[in-house]
Amino acid sequence: MTRFDDIPETALAWHRAGKGAALATVVETWGSAPRRVGSQLAISGAGEIAGSVSGGCVEGAVVAEALDAIEDGKPVLLEYGVSDGDAFAVGLACGGTIRVLVEPVGPVLPEPLLADLCLAREARVPVAYVTGMAVERRLEREGHGARFRMDRSGFEEDGETFVAIHNPPLRLIIVGAVHIAQALVPMARIAGYDPLLIDPRESFASEARFPGETILFDWPDEAVKAYGLDSRTALVLLTHDPKLDDPALAEALRSDVFYIGALGSTRTHAKRVERLEQAGFSAHEIARIHGPIGLDIGAAGPSEIALAILAEITRVLRLGA
Repeated sequence: MTRFDDIPETALAWHRAGKGAALATVVETWGSAPRRVGSQLAISGAGEIAGSVSGGCVEGAVVAEALDAIEDGKPVLLEYGVSDGDAFAVGLACGGTIRVLVEPVGPVLPEPLLADLCLAREARVPVAYVTGMAVERRLEREGHGARFRMDRSGFEEDGETFVAIHNPPLRLIIVGAVHIAQALVPMARIAGYDPLLIDPRESFASEARFPGETILFDWPDEAVKAYGLDSRTALVLLTHDPKLDDPALAEALRSDVFYIGALGSTRTHAKRVERLEQAGFSAHEIARIHGPIGLDIGAAGPSEIALAILAEITRVLRLGA
């Protein structure tokens, strides 16, 4: 996925190449800060950068501080805001304030720890990097359920321990290469998802209708098992055909995908529920399915239905509802 950031990986590569490196992380914001908490910037000892902590406003100042930190081998906590006279010199004129933690790789952020973080990201394993000015740095895979679900990095209640959430990229699996999917795929990309289309009907899932997209011409249940279902995956079923939808639904209900949605009227969904009950699924399991799919915004036409679907996926991802 082209939007997937590789900032920790870049910092590790610079460090291993002998250039020196530091990771700068936004740990706190107030007002109209340009980047969210957890945003990162990698800086090499040669002044190279990857990522951003302010969208360009204070990067120059952070790089200068990071170069000193790399030389000193010590972490530094920086603050920039429009109330600070120095902030105007570096251009933070958006009415916000940010705090940035700079950690040199090696003396502060151990290379083996950063390497383990990169391996977890490569394996699509959600992991939390726990850090702070006076905190033992470590990786944790448990105990941060709400943070993982909401992609929410931040300080713990002690005000000293910062938890940086590293989630796998979001994925959207669409079963049924129908008209709605033609609108949903580009919308999903804009929203930061890596879409996959599944449809054994090659006349539907053609390159002409979905240029440049990843398409699996396979039965949906076999395709989703091969591709993998995890907590960063949303599944949307658009075929209206139980022979295609139901086997994929069964696989999804046995997984921890964060969203399952199925197209169809209330009557169609009632029949779907009946079939799943007969297949042995509980009412609690079946309740995970959003059907009829999408937020009720009075959508008319494929593009608006796609918008309603993506809006509902976003609501479930961020609010858990």
